[in-house]
Amino acid sequence: MAAAMVSNTIFLRYPPTTVHNHTSLFSLHKTNPSTHSYSSSITTSRSLLRSVSICSATSRAMEALIFDCDGVILESEDLHRQAYNFAFAHFNVCCPPFTQPLNWDTEFYDVLQNQIGGGKPKMRWYFKENGWPTSTIFSSPPESDTDRATLIDTLQDWKTEKYKDIIKSGTVEPRPGVLRLMDEARASGKKVAVCSAATKSSVVLCLENLIGMERFQSLDCFLAGDDVKEKKPDPSIYITASKKLGVSEKACLVVEDSVIGLQAATKAGMSCVITYTSSTAEQDFTDAIAKFPDLSDVKLKDLEELLENVVAA
Repeated sequence: MAAAMVSNTIFLRYPPTTVHNHTSLFSLHKTNPSTHSYSSSITTSRSLLRSVSICSATSRAMEALIFDCDGVILESEDLHRQAYNFAFAHFNVCCPPFTQPLNWDTEFYDVLQNQIGGGKPKMRWYFKENGWPTSTIFSSPPESDTDRATLIDTLQDWKTEKYKDIIKSGTVEPRPGVLRLMDEARASGKKVAVCSAATKSSVVLCLENLIGMERFQSLDCFLAGDDVKEKKPDPSIYITASKKLGVSEKACLVVEDSVIGLQAATKAGMSCVITYTSSTAEQDFTDAIAKFPDLSDVKLKDLEELLENVVAA
């Protein structure tokens, strides 16, 4: 394995056999995201708008636009991947027989993060499957449950702080079209909310740095994973948001990036559009009313018409 540092980001490719073995453990069939045509996705959605007649007498106008955070407002998964790799390098985490620090490449991490939730479970799974590592924390691979927990806790804590540093660095931009849509919705008198399954401290950090304090403080509702008992795909967070907003579920439109978020929205009785990322592009979004690669060419009126079509149907 060979590692290189480019613009403060560590990149490393596993030997072909290593990547193949990791991926096969998930029993997940992946196709090439490059086969998706961004322009055709938007064209298809707009064709849908033209092909469905709108019955204005029975349609209900959108009253609230609700955004997820990770994957929608910012493409966060690659930032998490980079933070893990920085942690592995900082503590010289080496899984035998390799002598260089562990480094998760993009292709492998896309599979990993879609199959195993949470940072600690990801590392525990990886070390269980590939061997517990040596590091500056433990010079020999930890054997007891206590030492293994200490290793993972130490790596996760350092990684979390590094992720915060990346967010606060000023180098991270919100995904295309998000801020414009927030502003359009606000200007048209619609309520704007953010509902994220992440911890409140993490979401607040992201929102303050990516959408700005003024937009953040003007949100009509902000909910994080700490605010509900059950996380997505449970619908609790969206049901709670509907009540706080004082808006019927039918008049809310949710913007999500993953099938887990889509399930949470639809179970709450809300319509959902998807703005997928490279790591979620292959998921099943059958229940979404539209799917876009990003929101750069999506106008508020497009979303209003999509929701009106759903209600009219």
